[in-house]
Amino acid sequence: MKRFCTLILILIGVLLWTIPTLAYEGKVVNALTRAPIEGVSVTLGGQVVRTDPEGVFRLEGTGESLKMRAAGYARRDFATSDLKNPVTEIPLTPLKVKALYLTVYGIASKKLRQAALESIQENNLNALVIDVKGDRGIIPFKVDLPLAEEIGAQKLILVKDIKETLTALKEKGLYLIARIVVFKDDPLAAAKPQWAVKIKKGGVFRDREKLRWVDPFRREVWDYNIAVAKIAAELGFDEIQFDYVRFPDNRGVAFSQPATEDSRTEAITGFLKAAYQALAPYNVFVAADIFGYVCWNTNDTDIGQKIGPIIEAVDIVSPMLYPSGYQFGIPNYRNPVKHPYEIVNLSLKKAQERTGVSPLRFRPWIQAFRDYAFGGGDFGVDRMRIQIKAAEDFGASGWMFWNPRNIYPKSGYGKVNEQERPKL
Repeated sequence: MKRFCTLILILIGVLLWTIPTLAYEGKVVNALTRAPIEGVSVTLGGQVVRTDPEGVFRLEGTGESLKMRAAGYARRDFATSDLKNPVTEIPLTPLKVKALYLTVYGIASKKLRQAALESIQENNLNALVIDVKGDRGIIPFKVDLPLAEEIGAQKLILVKDIKETLTALKEKGLYLIARIVVFKDDPLAAAKPQWAVKIKKGGVFRDREKLRWVDPFRREVWDYNIAVAKIAAELGFDEIQFDYVRFPDNRGVAFSQPATEDSRTEAITGFLKAAYQALAPYNVFVAADIFGYVCWNTNDTDIGQKIGPIIEAVDIVSPMLYPSGYQFGIPNYRNPVKHPYEIVNLSLKKAQERTGVSPLRFRPWIQAFRDYAFGGGDFGVDRMRIQIKAAEDFGASGWMFWNPRNIYPKSGYGKVNEQERPKL
């Protein structure tokens, strides 16, 4: 019997060895202008290549379809059997993501969710950012992940049927972004204190909200968040967005190894690269949220975020350009809430100037909540429209509004063309 099994394994090995490896070549173009698109990620199995300045890719392997994505365009699959000679042109459809954010409570609440959908419809938006692992480490729907159950991340199941919820949103034509809070994780740090950020004087660190963080140097923490990201990709999210992908902004803390500018940067970039590689087979976009000042600072802002290394690790970078968060302003604009256009537009320009990449690689978070720092009042429809214009004048691949209360104006801030209005 053992001999028979051995022979079978040998035969399988021979068959796999004799499967021919084929060479594939194509040219990816803009579906509207037919202009070539540089930097498109083309995936075949576990292999990923990028198109050259002429939009051309070449790769070898086996498989029935190529998976493609590029910032500013809708992702797509393309059958390998449809590649012809001369080089086949493969069009990608331009996509500008215009999103609202919903917390774990926002997506679970029928009232808040419906209000957000009405705002999306009335303002001609097309996307939702949804907490998959929120600021308090809670995953609001049931997942097959033993560690999540063990640490208490599943103690509050707010969304009873996540597949049904996502299917209903997809049927409305929405682009869905899974927000995953990474290194700010109170339940994980509580359950695994050996993975927690410590205080130099002793004890476990807690931030201003009294929440614990986990050590960005720990690979176990990387693995847990990547596992959550894979689940989100399998559920059908279009994009995985990592937030709090940084060290805590506190100098009185200690980690499992010395935290220098280089080691912090390598840890954050290393996690993003590992996540990007793990998510490649799913053809989901991978994004990272960064502090607004990272667009300007040449160091790592003491949190491990540098614009150059991060832009190389992900598809999309989302700087948080809330005017209220710019406590020192920017050059020539010391009161940021009086200059929301300049804060958004000039920060994006600075980031693009420093990286040399396409403006489409950036999609900012912008402000839809009341100012808390400068006595600047509400950020209603007028300031929302100003920020949208600032992002669009720059050429970003979209924008996302943040309001932690999940409350947005019903109308008045989006550009509405009745023929293009989503039918929700």
